[in-house]
Amino acid sequence: MKLFHARHLQQARDLFQQATEGPERDVAQRAQLHIAMCDRRLRQDVPSLRSADDYYNYGIALINTRKLAEARQHLERALEIAPGADHIHYALALAQALSGDVSGAHENLRRAIEIEPRNRIMARQDADFAPLANQPPFDALLYPEKKNW
Repeated sequence: MKLFHARHLQQARDLFQQATEGPERDVAQRAQLHIAMCDRRLRQDVPSLRSADDYYNYGIALINTRKLAEARQHLERALEIAPGADHIHYALALAQALSGDVSGAHENLRRAIEIEPRNRIMARQDADFAPLANQPPFDALLYPEKKNW
């Protein structure tokens, strides 16, 4: 069950298959149900992505499941289609920050703020950017008013 909940579906399925061959009928029946769930989840295809918003929405879903490399690919594709979309720059900056690409995150967040200044406030309040907020060059990007203090 640990593998199943951790989404290591193929490994979990193999163990469930072994459980179906055991002497306990009740365990075998539950294992069959879990095999069916694993099979359904393993068969899920990547949705048909056509527009920048399709790629963006899928990228956000991948960020939420922490599949950051895949999320970055989809968000980069979205930017190819809509290079002036601030929300896509913001999401890509987030994916880059979470995956450790600080310079890429800074550049895309800078661009998102340049296009839509309200993104600065969103980034200040975004828990995923919090570890970077007090580090250069993010501190100057998020808190430009501190220069005057």
